[in-house]
Amino acid sequence: MTRSRLISRLALLATCVAATALTACNDEAAPEKADLVAGKKAFAQKCSSCHVLARANAKGTQGPNLDEAFRQALSDGFGRGMVRGVVHSQIVHPAVVPAKSPAYMPANLVKGKLAEDVAAYVASVVSMSGKDEGLLAVAVPAAGAGKPVAAKGGKLSIPADPNGQLAYITEKATAPTGKLQIESKNDATIPHDIAIEGNGASGKGKTVKGGAVSSFSVDLKAGKYQYYCTVSGHREGGMEGTLTVK
Repeated sequence: MTRSRLISRLALLATCVAATALTACNDEAAPEKADLVAGKKAFAQKCSSCHVLARANAKGTQGPNLDEAFRQALSDGFGRGMVRGVVHSQIVHPAVVPAKSPAYMPANLVKGKLAEDVAAYVASVVSMSGKDEGLLAVAVPAAGAGKPVAAKGGKLSIPADPNGQLAYITEKATAPTGKLQIESKNDATIPHDIAIEGNGASGKGKTVKGGAVSSFSVDLKAGKYQYYCTVSGHREGGMEGTLTVK
């Protein structure tokens, strides 16, 4: 199933749910006991690498663009309660696609109350302009906003974003010329690796997750290089940075 067909399926499901449960369409996006902060954090960790959701700064390229998927239904007057129900349904019973498809999402990626929190958060912000405010604004650190890192003792460490976003902890790094070991620890459950290219040099570490380290060695001359994740859609989603060697 292609990404465009998945978007169409979400839109169709949204319409069907709305048509058969109009009372739910007028519910508030977040039920009284929903924890939107927990929902945003879980969305960042489990969902942002695949989906676009502007208010969550999610730029994934593999799954449906959630803002696009629900914009028309919301414009047509269907409530955010409907969106919440559709998102929760998709989390529990995702669209059936081949396990190796880039858009594959396993069932119960988040479970129980947390699945409800994710659905409530998405419903409360999907297709909205502007930025999250209050506690939601600081719930998830900005992707790639860390200070530049410098190589030490012939090693350059650039960890992946621990919150699961498509980013490393920083978008800038420096190193001296010569042999260098580049490594990236990935504490998230989303698989990542690290690779480099530029000035005729290249290298790539293995794909890892859950605290493992992707690493490789390379010999670099002075100049600028790009480091990035080679997992499908991750570089396109913003998981890259610049290494300055001098």
